[in-house]
Amino acid sequence: MSERESSPIPETPEVNRRRSAMTSPVGEFEPFEDEEEILGDHTIHNEEEEDGEELFGDNMENDYRPMPELDRYDPNLLDEEDYSDMDIDERQAAEAEMRRRDRAMGIHRDDRELGFDQSDDEDEIPRAKRRAAEKAATGEVEEEEMIESIENLEDTKGHSTKEWVSMLGPRTEISNRFKSFLRTFVDEKGQYTYRDRIRRMCEQNKSSFVVSYPDLTYKEHVLAYFLPEAPFQMLEIFDKVAKELVLSIFPTYERVTSEIHVRISELPLIEELRTFRKLHLNQLVRTLGVVTATTGVLPQLSVIKYDCVKCGYVLGPFVQSQNAEVRPGSCPECQSAGPFSINMEQTLYRNYQKITLQESPGRIPAGRIPRSKDVILLSDLCDLCKPGDEIEVTGTYTNNYDGSLNTDQGFPVFATVIIANHVVVKDSKQVVDSLTDEDVATIMKLSKDPKIFDRICASMAPSIYGHDFTKRALALSLFGGESKNPGEKHKVRGDINLLMCGDPGTAKSQFLKYIEKIAPRAVFTTGQGASAVGLTAYVRKNPISREYTLEAGALVLADQGVCLIDEFDKMNDQDRTSIHEAMEQQSISISKAGIITSLQARCTVIAAANPIGGRYDPSMTFSENVNLSEPILSRFDILCVIKDEFDPMQDQQLAMFVVKSHIKHHPSNADVIEDSQDIPKQVEDIPQDLLRKYIVYSKENIRPKLTNIDEDKIAKMYATLRQESAATGSLPITVRHIESVIRMAEACARIHLRENVQESDVGMAIRMMLESFIEAQKFSVMKKMRTTFQKYLSFQKDHSELLFFILRQLTLDQLAYVRCKEGPTATHVEVMERDLIERAKQLDILNLKPFYETELFKKNGFSYDSKRKVILQIVPEAAV
Repeated sequence: MSERESSPIPETPEVNRRRSAMTSPVGEFEPFEDEEEILGDHTIHNEEEEDGEELFGDNMENDYRPMPELDRYDPNLLDEEDYSDMDIDERQAAEAEMRRRDRAMGIHRDDRELGFDQSDDEDEIPRAKRRAAEKAATGEVEEEEMIESIENLEDTKGHSTKEWVSMLGPRTEISNRFKSFLRTFVDEKGQYTYRDRIRRMCEQNKSSFVVSYPDLTYKEHVLAYFLPEAPFQMLEIFDKVAKELVLSIFPTYERVTSEIHVRISELPLIEELRTFRKLHLNQLVRTLGVVTATTGVLPQLSVIKYDCVKCGYVLGPFVQSQNAEVRPGSCPECQSAGPFSINMEQTLYRNYQKITLQESPGRIPAGRIPRSKDVILLSDLCDLCKPGDEIEVTGTYTNNYDGSLNTDQGFPVFATVIIANHVVVKDSKQVVDSLTDEDVATIMKLSKDPKIFDRICASMAPSIYGHDFTKRALALSLFGGESKNPGEKHKVRGDINLLMCGDPGTAKSQFLKYIEKIAPRAVFTTGQGASAVGLTAYVRKNPISREYTLEAGALVLADQGVCLIDEFDKMNDQDRTSIHEAMEQQSISISKAGIITSLQARCTVIAAANPIGGRYDPSMTFSENVNLSEPILSRFDILCVIKDEFDPMQDQQLAMFVVKSHIKHHPSNADVIEDSQDIPKQVEDIPQDLLRKYIVYSKENIRPKLTNIDEDKIAKMYATLRQESAATGSLPITVRHIESVIRMAEACARIHLRENVQESDVGMAIRMMLESFIEAQKFSVMKKMRTTFQKYLSFQKDHSELLFFILRQLTLDQLAYVRCKEGPTATHVEVMERDLIERAKQLDILNLKPFYETELFKKNGFSYDSKRKVILQIVPEAAV
């Protein structure tokens, strides 16, 4: 008999426990790690056990011998008092109170750790933890088991945020919190915001919905803290939770789309494209820019499966990343290393598009070149924007290894891209949607003002003195007419093009800069620095992909906005010819490098030009003063001739205005109240912010219709103009000028927020057209034509301004006579009232008393002597 059989193993609790562990059914308990050490020969010992307790062998009974010096307890540590037995209810209440206290302190314990484990088996503890982890992984965790304190989730235990949110416990907690957020978030009106958004998304068969970052910060600030730090991991969790929630509401929605995406909006910090640095890598960022180039929508491998060519076994799925291709190493069926072919049927694809985002023209620092960045659009974000759109992108700023960069630079360099999560195309409709009810009420109240047109004109470039006609023309251009396309065959533009030409120092460029700031969308360029392709579009070969792409020029970037061109006369003739089509048909046709297409250029063109020789010569016609061809001139609806005329009174007023403007706008005088001695204004200005909202609201909501207008009036005016044009040989009048009158009438109705064009709108449009035509004539012809078209030119004109103009002419004539008679020291001028009355009667103005009471009359140094029937003026010292 062997030694093992002759010496039985004593029945100790430890031996019984290990024997039961060995004889248990497979799978119920964990197998012991090294059974040979327990059941083997007593002569086989592990080196580590030689120094420990000898559980088996000849001397194992020595471990259980009595040791009086050790077998005693400190009486001070023994609790030998009698306690009454607790019933089950009291025990459970005490345990619940202790758990509540531990949760408040951020400690997580279960009953086993408190010593109340019902099981005597010590191995039950790790097994229970493992079962809980398996339940958490499968999502079968009860709410009581998933209680996790906020402090615990924030404490990353020394791990980085990316590592922490990738662990099983934090991932599960994040999933539960985000699911609770989507289910329970309530807005100010008590409505379930995200339940409604998910339901609306499913009704429209879409695959994404928007989550507002401020809402997430308010309700679950821990998730909002983790999201910018680990966007890839957090968005993956969010998408998974959103899909589970959608499928719980609509179980068959997977037939519509296999992926649901959560789009994050309203990230607090907006970064400029030029400020991205190493700090922003792998962070969630938000930026603005203009789309300059887009690729086609391509299929990208999302989840790929391979076929083993040798045995036909299907390998996969492999989830593809943006940076590297995931390929199998060997076939698990035949152990071969390939070759492998893509299984086209079982591979999943997603849409992929790359766009180039460039800094907005108005946000580039002076003297800097605009920076650009590639943005990758995936899934349903593709084709949301086109070249020329100004967009706001929220996405992950990440890097991809680019071999060509390393070849050029000589050391490892990474190209960076933005993988978009949320894209917002900024247009006038979005600005209108952002208007509050208070803003709309203010706009509607403003439109009821009978002098709204005058107030808007006075508010255009308020820092520029005078130029009333130019400001009216700019106001009409900003509001614009209504484009028409009957039967999708013949498109008629609604934008009003404007050309300003005049002497140097008359604020032409300042007008353009002002329009760039006030217009909802504007692109500024100069004729000297603009080429034909820079204005229209150009074809460029991508240096990496070697394919040709189409990039937008200034007119395409200004689509549905304003294109401002300074120094228009400095452009080359062939460059200027390229914008013929853009100004009338509002499209740009491209036929280069196999790309044949037509781009939209629905924009208003406002240009500024200088006359030949520097100054405008009134003795010549407009076409003789400007080096522009007739086809270009006929495409401009309004021509503004800005002359720098000598006038002592006007010069003094202008000088006072400029000096006061410099004093008032000095940084140290920012809070100084406007001086009461300022030059009087006939109407009150509109604040610039309100004016911008007014323009956007009217362009988006008002569609004026041509009903009940006097067609004979327009026809008669056109026939007369044609006759005058042929007689004077100046500007050619074409059919485009009829359309110009209609467009200006619609713009005038839009300024008043009217749905129908009225007779007054047509009268104002005719007045603007005639002013434009007459100003472009020779001086000798101009005076005659003003008399011919007097009834049109005086339409809705403020009589006080007209009378002031007449009085000023009389004063200048009288001043010249007095100086010839008395010398240059004359300080007073007297004008007989009867001379002014006779001139006023020619304009059908009979009552002059209101004019004598106006601020315009008094502030210019005039006074009326009723006894002598004389108008007096003190000549300014600067004019003496």
